[in-house]
Amino acid sequence: MEKTELNVLIGGEAGQGLVTIGKLLAKSLVRSGYHIVVSQSYQSRIRGGHNTYTIRASVEEIAAPREGVDLLVALNAETVALHERELSAGGLNIVDKAFQTTSNNCLQVPYEELGEKNFSNVVALGAVSLLLGLELEVVGKALDDAFGKKAPELAEKNMQILQDSYKWCGQQEANFSTLAPPSDIRKRLLMNGNEAIAMGALSAGVKFCSFYPMTPATSIALNLATQASKMGLVVEQAEDEIAAINMAIGASFAGASSIVPTSGGGFALMTEGVSLAGMSETPLVIVVAQRPGPATGLPTRTEQADLEFVLHAGHGEFPRAIFSPGTVEECFWLTRKAFEVAAKSQGPVFILTDQFLADSARAIEPFVLKGLQTVEDGIVRDSSDLPYFRYNIYESGISPRRLPGMSKYLVVAGSDEHPIDGHLTEDLNVRKFMVEKRLRKEEEIIAEVVPPEIQGDENPDLLLVTWGSTKGAILEAATKLNNNSTRVGSLHFSQVWPLVPHQFLGALESAGEVVCVEGNAFGQLARLIRRETGFAVHRQVLRYDGLPITPEYIIRALGSS
Repeated sequence: MEKTELNVLIGGEAGQGLVTIGKLLAKSLVRSGYHIVVSQSYQSRIRGGHNTYTIRASVEEIAAPREGVDLLVALNAETVALHERELSAGGLNIVDKAFQTTSNNCLQVPYEELGEKNFSNVVALGAVSLLLGLELEVVGKALDDAFGKKAPELAEKNMQILQDSYKWCGQQEANFSTLAPPSDIRKRLLMNGNEAIAMGALSAGVKFCSFYPMTPATSIALNLATQASKMGLVVEQAEDEIAAINMAIGASFAGASSIVPTSGGGFALMTEGVSLAGMSETPLVIVVAQRPGPATGLPTRTEQADLEFVLHAGHGEFPRAIFSPGTVEECFWLTRKAFEVAAKSQGPVFILTDQFLADSARAIEPFVLKGLQTVEDGIVRDSSDLPYFRYNIYESGISPRRLPGMSKYLVVAGSDEHPIDGHLTEDLNVRKFMVEKRLRKEEEIIAEVVPPEIQGDENPDLLLVTWGSTKGAILEAATKLNNNSTRVGSLHFSQVWPLVPHQFLGALESAGEVVCVEGNAFGQLARLIRRETGFAVHRQVLRYDGLPITPEYIIRALGSS
């Protein structure tokens, strides 16, 4: 009997190649026409430690991880001990025949007979691919794409072991329901959140990226670096986070649209630079990929606990925008939007993501790039003879930008308060005017706010509210909870600042019960909504153990079956 969806968990130690299996399997599933959601759990170690790579595969569109395991691929005995109890009814455990297991449904694979020790992950790939019903040619092509050009001899050996594994597994009697064939096979991309952010930045015309490595943001810079020479941008690994943000501010001041990827601990060091961008009115996009704190916390897990931190980062008062994508597609489009808003408002703009979304690969439709233009940088390049003052007062609060050294005009900027010419001042009347000038830019930011997405009935009995990467979980939970007796809707914020009450307050007030779902302990979005609108949500579902929120977690917390 075939199933419309299956959850595959691959477990082992860092260095055993489980990520290699996972990526190849994910690519093969997408090429075969399935929808997937990947979630990764790994420890902060180069080798060793218990890691997992989980793929939820479905013939229908999905946007969230789920609990339970249908196919457990154990590369070591620890995986069996830790995850065997998670096997669903009819679930299958794939283990080395040398491992001890209490599972009633187990396929014990002779790894050493089918391949040398270093190729055990390819043996496992063959076994799980056959059980899922994937064609050998599709999996073989994915394997060849990964290793064929790098090491032809290795690729040939990999292919032989894959074939042997398929053949052996096909001769076994496994009590397991395979995946139903997909009904709609279209060309899709396999992409995670960080890859989409990098691509969104490239499409916007980014020219400079500075960073100091910090999980889970580092791969944004690494993805940009792979395209640097082709796309004409500079990617610089700085000596620390303070240098990274100040380098980006300098590059932006000189006319290069700039991005800085980091995480909470690194961003903590950047906050003075954030304030400098606000005072100097310099466009800058900062990605904060959240992980559990305080301090080093859990460096490789996920959380949504930095909203209030990012909202208030940087001393003094100045406008900002904060985007919080909920899907891989939103990572791409909202990164473009962040560059647009930064250029228009001439200040710092933030993208809040997290480890789950950063590492979560999905099957997505190719982006329609035809006609997509580089984001306008707002820099004045004409040869006007009018006197130029960098901070001239305009009703919008936005002053024309010129580049230093690119015209006869002197461009002055600094960290001190200044009159319109940019030089230092302690004139308190000027101070008042300049504060008001900068704050007026918030109206331009508000005009660009992305409204929250409302789904379901207009007056639901239950409204689930969330932001960022928890989007898929609340949508699926709402679908499962929706029935004849309870009408369930959802409200998702892909931009969490500024909040524009008329965009969502009516939805909150018309719902019977409002529940805010967040990956933190304080309910930070719920507190922000109450501060800005006076509306207090009725209940909260919070998670802060380092794991992503699932539909099942929400339903359990609500006391529903």
